[in-house]
Amino acid sequence: MQTVINTTEQANFYEDGYIIKRNFFSQEEIDLLYRMATDESVTSHAFDLKDTHGNRTKLTLWFTPGDDSFGLMSRSERMVSAVESLLGSEGEVCHFHSKVMQKEPQKGGAWEWHQDYGYWYKNGFLYPEAMISVMVALTDATIENGCLQVLKGTHKMQRLEHNFVGEQQGADPDFVAEAEKSCELVYVELKAGDTLFFHSNILHRSDANLSDKPRWSVISAYNLSYNKPFREKHMSCIEPVKVVPDSALLESGKQAVAHSDFLSKEAEITLQDLKRP
Repeated sequence: MQTVINTTEQANFYEDGYIIKRNFFSQEEIDLLYRMATDESVTSHAFDLKDTHGNRTKLTLWFTPGDDSFGLMSRSERMVSAVESLLGSEGEVCHFHSKVMQKEPQKGGAWEWHQDYGYWYKNGFLYPEAMISVMVALTDATIENGCLQVLKGTHKMQRLEHNFVGEQQGADPDFVAEAEKSCELVYVELKAGDTLFFHSNILHRSDANLSDKPRWSVISAYNLSYNKPFREKHMSCIEPVKVVPDSALLESGKQAVAHSDFLSKEAEITLQDLKRP
């Protein structure tokens, strides 16, 4: 499998809790994925969640990666190779879930400070070091339209307690306040096609999108096969990814998503499974 993460990037990930790969996907690939994201097969399954000010962010979430454009993206050799380089080779790379985040202009909601493992812990995953999130920017992400923010290095603090703040769960605010005193706040501004790899325990949040520009992204979460959860019913998280060549995405053309495991807000799952930047 190709090597797409170098040793310097690995070191930065372990030290900072995240890395950015610029132009990880081409403009042609992003154009295809954005058309897919705005297709009725995706948007018709979206639901929204309110922030503390009543603004709403829409998202569409699924577990099993298929042969549609998003499935081919998350199963592509470059993605799986990068994840394996950052998580290690102790287990095989598995796909936990993916979601299309739809921060609409002027009304897309904010997200509280949180760690992804703050939620995933409650699904019964034992090893946070075996998990990672990967965000692919489908549109430019800027400070104005509510880009992701991280507190650099906070993944070393391990998991913090998470409690509900309105409809969302956020990390213990007292611990966050202490982390803010010693850890650099980074606004992760991305161009369409840039890709962010971030540790399951890094603290991150985002502001509401009050600009006139949309902020859309697709986030895929991965897990290593040995990290078997004891409270999670979706077992794609321990099924090794069926890797496809990088060329498969464009060769497939625009394909509708037809997942049977799309989630709705009314689905019988816990809210912590859904809260993401």
